[in-house]
Amino acid sequence: MKRILSAVLLAVTLFAAAPLPKPKLVVAIVIDQFRYDYLTRFRSEYAAGFDRLLTQGAVFTDADLQHFPTVTAIGHSTFLSGALPSISGIIGNDWYDRDEGRKVTSVSDSKTQLLGGVPAEGSSPRRMVVDTIGDELKMADAGKSHVIGVSLKDRAAILPSGHMADGAFWFDPKSGNFVSSTYYFTQLPGWVKDFDASHPADRYRGATWLTRKLPESGPKLYSAIDASPFGNEMVEALAERAMEAEQLGKHDATDVLTVSFSSNDYVGHQLGPDSPEVHEMAVRADRVLAKLFAAVDRQVGLDNALIVLTADHGVAPVPEVNAARRMPGGRMPLSLVTKTAQTALAARYGEGNWIVSGGEDSLYLNLALEAQKKLDPAQVNRTAADAIRALPHIFRVYTREDLIHGEALPDPITRRVENGYYARRGADIEMLLDPYWIFSAAGTTHGTAFDYDTHVPVIFMGRGIKPGRYYESITPNDIAPTLAAILDVETPAGSVGRVLSEIIQ
Repeated sequence: MKRILSAVLLAVTLFAAAPLPKPKLVVAIVIDQFRYDYLTRFRSEYAAGFDRLLTQGAVFTDADLQHFPTVTAIGHSTFLSGALPSISGIIGNDWYDRDEGRKVTSVSDSKTQLLGGVPAEGSSPRRMVVDTIGDELKMADAGKSHVIGVSLKDRAAILPSGHMADGAFWFDPKSGNFVSSTYYFTQLPGWVKDFDASHPADRYRGATWLTRKLPESGPKLYSAIDASPFGNEMVEALAERAMEAEQLGKHDATDVLTVSFSSNDYVGHQLGPDSPEVHEMAVRADRVLAKLFAAVDRQVGLDNALIVLTADHGVAPVPEVNAARRMPGGRMPLSLVTKTAQTALAARYGEGNWIVSGGEDSLYLNLALEAQKKLDPAQVNRTAADAIRALPHIFRVYTREDLIHGEALPDPITRRVENGYYARRGADIEMLLDPYWIFSAAGTTHGTAFDYDTHVPVIFMGRGIKPGRYYESITPNDIAPTLAAILDVETPAGSVGRVLSEIIQ
């Protein structure tokens, strides 16, 4: 009898310890510019996709991005790599490349050509120096896994899907087509050509939402559709077509589909987080997600899929809206910063073009001019930083030396700035405005190290996930190592996160 009981106990123990079968399909979703509080503010109106995630998923209430600036390219590169910009090399949507002597984007690649749209330079993940979950899957199973990325934005389709992706596709507003790059293949796959031949954008000619109406003419429509809920609808339709055509979830290995919904970002920039339009975009995103989940269910069954959703960043309130409610904030002319730095450098070191490139949070100084005048670059950087720091509503200014040598105030804001600094590509000056202050002349923006820009959703749902609300502080960098643990593959090379073991059954 004892032997029988021991055998039963051993069998039960082994059964309990046996890992669940791996999901057939991972659907990795980013909603561009979707603050965490959109989940709570509009909760009563969610009855579809978000409702399913919030009731059946593992919902983290305190997930914060740990880098600066909080922008699209960085958020998307972090998502499935787990890497900080200081490791991944993706330090912004664009930056000044000293080797190339020009401003580049996070995915621009002069060695490639655009496929399917107006002839132009193509895009690729080559500037990202780390890999993703999709790459690790494909390396582990000798390429059996299929990985596809779709979005309206090139960087949002390319960076999460990784270097070895079978394809990344995005919308070209010049042609109204979904396009790709010769990085992936010599010509667009037939299913994408067929999708474009159906003129997906044209079906929205003159379409209305709230009090807004899209243009009737093709070129104007293609430029405007991004900033409407119909942009998300097109991406969802392409995602469905990709699942069917690429047979995602039906191979002998786990497949990955990355989907980034960009339209929320375009609308949010124009009108801000307190607008009726952003509210409407969130409610419509709820329906779009439900449609995507239904397609996944048809394709592989939701029980065979793993869904993970996050956002790449939040957004600041419109300054005028904040002023009306007696909150801090305002607009700073970017030209004031560059003019102040240029004037200070010219006054101390002589006339010359001291700034070769400037943006909302950084300045690249003229190293050739510094060498010609035999100046110490660190001293020149300090001169520029001191001049900028004296301006009103400047919260922090960091020099290259501050960030490389750890000489700045050691607090959470500084750590986020350090996490965002990749020495070979980084600027000479990095700066932050006071909370709720922005450089944009109209609408609003994001990019700071403050919580309204860093606090984002992280939700897992599907096979092997324990539903519930989780209140521990986490970061989206934890998503990649968690997926790696669930999928039994190596953690991506640059990952700095932890495995969210509390949600794994």
